[in-house]
Amino acid sequence: MKILSLQPSVSLVLRSLGRLDWLVGCTRYCLEAVPELRQRGLAVVRDSWSSETAEIAALRPDLVIASVPYRRESLAAILQAGVPVLALAPHRLADIYADIRLIGAVVDAAACAERIVAGMESAIAEAAAVSASLLRKPLVYCEEWGKPLIHSQPWVKELVEAAGGVFLSEAGKVTTAEAVAEADPDVMVLAWCGAGDRVPVERVIRMRGWQALKAARTGRVICIPDELLNTPAPTLIEGLNALKAAFRK
Repeated sequence: MKILSLQPSVSLVLRSLGRLDWLVGCTRYCLEAVPELRQRGLAVVRDSWSSETAEIAALRPDLVIASVPYRRESLAAILQAGVPVLALAPHRLADIYADIRLIGAVVDAAACAERIVAGMESAIAEAAAVSASLLRKPLVYCEEWGKPLIHSQPWVKELVEAAGGVFLSEAGKVTTAEAVAEADPDVMVLAWCGAGDRVPVERVIRMRGWQALKAARTGRVICIPDELLNTPAPTLIEGLNALKAAFRK
């Protein structure tokens, strides 16, 4: 089967399943998340947010796998390409587990998918068991986008809680620098979509006037690469470990 991946999460799942050889194309963000793809000479296309019908159809894939975020126009372009589409839209960890199982079934790697999910569930349960005994849990602001400020997704909230933190406000909702400052969180995590580890933390603190906040004074405003938190894939366990380290700093 020839698969076209329109999101890094899809490529990461295929890597964990040992199915990168099935790819005929991917996005530039996939190349960043899965560097070994650079050596394969794959076609590079736009992602689920900005897909174009012509470039998808030109590759003649057997299946397009896309995932959030979408625009109405991009989703229409994917559907108009005339090839089967698997469109994923996870919100919580349970959805991510289901998507890994689904992709595993599609690429004839169901048993491997079950092992991956079991490993993720075990790591998260172990972290939650340890954090349950903490006497004080830090208040944590997680940001997935900076213009406007957007709180991270529900699965990040679950990871924060498993790691021993209290997630500030409502997952996935827009907020303001003033609202965050009023809450004065103990830890701030900046994981901007598409930015990798390149979020300019010090400049963000300065521009938003956050210098006097607890997290800034104690050096607990951190960048975690977005593929470790925003990307619904097995790499979330690395994000969980990064959160645990930040909370215990």
